Order: sequence, then structure tokens, then C-alpha cells
Amino acid sequence: MFRLIWFASIHVRSIMRHWMSTNILLDKLRTRRGLKYGPLALLLAAAYFYLASLLTVIIDGGGPRWLYLLVLLCVWNAFKFLWTGPVSVIQLVRLRTKERRDRRSKARAMTGRRIFTEANI
Repeated sequence: MFRLIWFASIHVRSIMRHWMSTNILLDKLRTRRGLKYGPLALLLAAAYFYLASLLTVIIDGGGPRWLYLLVLLCVWNAFKFLWTGPVSVIQLVRLRTKERRDRRSKARAMTGRRIFTEANI
């Protein structure tokens, strides 16, 4: 039974990862090129929260109750984009400092080699 649940969750995750638009967008935001667009994800979070509030107004006005599922989906996606914004900024800062550190160490190694080779001549 446990094995069946385990494999079902793996397949559901795979389907969600490859076919759901927000997960595809989040995968693209997690790449090196996409990290700079992380703060824009906060705007998407605001849009999802607005849509959720709009749906709740429609439901309170006499709309169908099944719209609560869409409200849940909007809030879930909003929280996904809400935490992705700051996390991507932190990752971008870490990555750029690492790249700067690597460039500096490479430059120091190159100048050290030049000095070493000039001293031998």
C-alpha cells in the first residue's frame, strides 16, 4: 500500500512539474538566467491574491461554491510566487558574489603567473 502511494505521488509530481504552467514558470525562474526576474514573481503573487479575493466576492454574492477550489488554487500559486521572489534575489546575490570571487582569484592567479614567469627570465 505504501509503495503504491509512493509511486502515485511520484507520477503526480512529474505531471505537475511538466504540465502545470506555474511550475514551468517557477522552473524557469530558478535557472541562472531567470533569477533576475524573481522580483517580478511578486507581481504575479499580487495578481493571484487579487483574483482569489475577486472569486470570494463572487461566491459571497451568490456564485457557485465550487469556485472555492479556484480560490484555493489561486492562494496556493500566490504563495509559491510570494516566496520565490525574495529567495531568487538571495540566490542571485550569492551567485554573483561567487562569480566575482572566482574572477578575482583567477585574475590573481594570472598576475601571479606573470610575475613568476618574469622572475625566471
